[in-house]
Amino acid sequence: MGSPIDHTANHSYPAAAVHAAFVDPQYWHTRLAEVGGPGAAVDRIEQGDGTIDLDLQQAIPAEHLPSAVTSIRPGDLVIHRHESWGPLSGDCAEGRFSAGVDGMPGKVEGTLTIAGDGDAATVIIEGSVEVKIPFLGSKIEAMIVDQLVELFEAERTFTERWLKGDFRA
Repeated sequence: MGSPIDHTANHSYPAAAVHAAFVDPQYWHTRLAEVGGPGAAVDRIEQGDGTIDLDLQQAIPAEHLPSAVTSIRPGDLVIHRHESWGPLSGDCAEGRFSAGVDGMPGKVEGTLTIAGDGDAATVIIEGSVEVKIPFLGSKIEAMIVDQLVELFEAERTFTERWLKGDFRA
């Protein structure tokens, strides 16, 4: 069944601007360099007409992990993320995300929605985390949800700065 992920990221820019960032490959390269952690990389990008489909790799150093995680999976956690965004239709766009960790029996997956309201937009993140480890799974799921919320907030802050122009030459 897993643990739910429900997060809303509010942006002070219109949906078209947020969507344009999300389908820009340079946005992803810069975002990973800024908030992706050690060894973060874009592994694959496919762009379409107002769409993007990408694979990312990130890592969490072992020293930042709780002992419940390192006791069953020693070393850094290498996270493989997939994200895709469809085209903007009016003030809305939909996407999907998933993630997995090398050597861990679990998954993260869900949906993404950009909903515009004039000069502002909201990104709605809904999904679940499932870790199939007896007795410890729900504890690890809760830890992952907490870490994801922190990451989503760091990514929201980055997106605001990107849209403001902080990362352009």
